[in-house]
Amino acid sequence: MFMTSTSLQGALQSLPTSAPEAIVSHQFIASSFIKALGFEQGEVYPEFNTGDGSVDYAVRKTVESDVFVITGSNPYLLIELKGRDINLKEDSPSYEKTVKQLKRYLHAPNSKTVEWGIITNSIHIQLFRKHGKVVYPATPCLEINLDNIDEIVANIRQKIEHPSRALTVAIYNNKGGVGKTTTTVNLAAVLERAAHKKVLVIDFDPNQQDLTNSLGISLSDGKVYDALTNRDIDIRSSVQTYSIAYKGKDLKFFDVVPADERLVREIDEVKLRQILTMEALRQKLESVRSEYDYILIDSPPNWRIFSQLAVCAADVVLIPAKHNNIFSLENAALAIKQFLPEAQKERGDGAPIPLPIFFNGEKTTLKQVEVAKQAIKDILKKAKSEGFDLLPYFYPKYTSSTKNDRIFEVPSYANIASAAFSRIPAAYRDKTAHEYYLNLAKEYFLQ
Repeated sequence: MFMTSTSLQGALQSLPTSAPEAIVSHQFIASSFIKALGFEQGEVYPEFNTGDGSVDYAVRKTVESDVFVITGSNPYLLIELKGRDINLKEDSPSYEKTVKQLKRYLHAPNSKTVEWGIITNSIHIQLFRKHGKVVYPATPCLEINLDNIDEIVANIRQKIEHPSRALTVAIYNNKGGVGKTTTTVNLAAVLERAAHKKVLVIDFDPNQQDLTNSLGISLSDGKVYDALTNRDIDIRSSVQTYSIAYKGKDLKFFDVVPADERLVREIDEVKLRQILTMEALRQKLESVRSEYDYILIDSPPNWRIFSQLAVCAADVVLIPAKHNNIFSLENAALAIKQFLPEAQKERGDGAPIPLPIFFNGEKTTLKQVEVAKQAIKDILKKAKSEGFDLLPYFYPKYTSSTKNDRIFEVPSYANIASAAFSRIPAAYRDKTAHEYYLNLAKEYFLQ
């Protein structure tokens, strides 16, 4: 079949096999690619100073008299370009280096308004989404050819022109007792109250139902099940608003999808797997992603259907662990090495990605921390022998020069543990607890 050449195809076809960066930039990126993404000449700023190095291109639509190429203010998308002589195939050393470089630019002082980043060498391309502090893949690393270039670029354009408002976060560890529910409700509380974000919390542990019970909310009796299994029923039908009675008024806070008794009362896991795909929860949440800034999913401590659906629905996974529980550390490593890659394979878009672990709610002594670090050293060594580099997920600030092995910690505090008796998140009623969880939100999510 004769294929009509587009400008993108023509630009791609004109590139020499090993074209250096300057040729790729001139003959492909500047001439056709950026225009195909919907940006005009005055909306493109070459060699943009991010405040932590210069990225090849920054782009933003013109807003009234604010022409981006003149003002250089409020960039929207960054493009880090390499030549065809640089291998950007996923998991190659140069790919890892380029992704790290792009993330540095995305987190730089002059990039606070940036929502998207692209790496490409005209052979491979990948789109990344930035939401606050979080950067995660919006596509896998894709191989470009004449047959798919138009479709790939059209898909990227669709994503950047219609960004999802919500970041979906699964709070998960394969080990129980690490404070997933406490983390979920208090993180929701500080995001809603201190950061003024709209938050939806989902109790997706219908066996334990701890989150629902801790907030004093009524259990769902079939509404979540109906939404997951019936395409015509919206997930909104199961949403309740968490509120607190105060001086004769109901003070409304974040929204909640409570645990659904029917998911475990009448239907076993074998039957559920026959009627639910792994993307069932993710697909249902699409209808509300434009209504919330954060969707937080409290996940069960196992790798069965509910935790699998929760993780598959997430953009990122937040992993609580305990310094004095080797099993919580080993299970965190297992999730990063095995379970999350399974979810990524199921989704096919590069997400979800794990955020670095944090220590949750236990008193620590220097000696105990040293014991934990030795255990982590063994975990990292074993993972490396299996071909996994877990260092960024345990020590995200570690470099060859700084050797920073700090792990973020939410300290032990009595009022956090006792808050469940009052059905009020500790972060609402206690200043110290509020500060702890606000620091957690700042560490991982808020820029």
